[in-house]
Amino acid sequence: MSNTRIKFALAAAGLSIILAACGGGGGGGDSSGSSTSNNSSGSSSSTGSTGSSSSISGDVATAQYASGSIESATFTRLNAARTQCGLPALVENTYLDKSVVAHANYEMANSIASDTETAGTTGYTGINYTTRAQVAGFPTGVSVGGVSTGFYTTATLTNDGYAEQYITGLESGVYHVGVLMAPAVDVGIGSVSETFNNFPELWASLAFGGSKTAVSNGPATFPCQGSTDLPYSGTAETPTPPNTSGTWGTPIAVIGNMSDTITLTSGTISDSSGNSQTMQLLYSTNDPNKELPAYMATAYPAAALKPNTQYSVSITGTYNGVSFSRAFTFTTGSIAG
Repeated sequence: MSNTRIKFALAAAGLSIILAACGGGGGGGDSSGSSTSNNSSGSSSSTGSTGSSSSISGDVATAQYASGSIESATFTRLNAARTQCGLPALVENTYLDKSVVAHANYEMANSIASDTETAGTTGYTGINYTTRAQVAGFPTGVSVGGVSTGFYTTATLTNDGYAEQYITGLESGVYHVGVLMAPAVDVGIGSVSETFNNFPELWASLAFGGSKTAVSNGPATFPCQGSTDLPYSGTAETPTPPNTSGTWGTPIAVIGNMSDTITLTSGTISDSSGNSQTMQLLYSTNDPNKELPAYMATAYPAAALKPNTQYSVSITGTYNGVSFSRAFTFTTGSIAG
């Protein structure tokens, strides 16, 4: 992927972010990819190899991120979203932290949001999430994937504000939302910043380690019943989600365990006034970009939704060959991805 920055505007503060997907987040071999934007921001995601663990070297029972930091706020927001929808809370892993801080520094030094690193360039520690984690001390033979980003805003936000923009931006990505909700065990979160045109430009990376049978009565969805403050639109994801033009609405991730297979057969979304859209359905066997693993699928409106609005969702499909259906409501917020 190129070093052309694609603006992915979020919120009134003028924050911009890019999404460049390079895998679905676990279960399929660490892949590569990168993207950046016009002095704004960018993000990238990658799958990890299979493997499972319930307690991994470097895990800490209570998160040690500094109080009030971007990392602490991101950790809190991510786990709140996961646990509300029946997915397990992630555990901080200090080796993964070390690996993603190093990668965020690599991104900043080379002005590129990327999953991969190139040997011989400034800050190189390893080609992908798995090798960088192992260099940092993470055990071998354990699944590792992740997402990486850079973003710029023409106003200085609070650290919680940066975390909100970061997580919400990833939630707006058809190929990214499932990475955040994958059945992982551990997480590492790292960010660094520099000044561009008198305002902060941040570079961040998340790595997800391990896997476990985390979804009972699956599949799970994100968003789910009662989710709020979701991004009402997404744009500028790489690769571009199929059958979209410019923007799309809130994507719905459908998640199983890494040994599961999900297909989708129907999906609709409607507001309280009865305005309805038939959603696009994306899963491993019909994904033209070959990014989604078998245990992950996404349903998404091909047009943007409305901010601060409640929506009703109905999805049907198969889960390991058995029919399933899900129906729930969620509410969008004021941030567009």
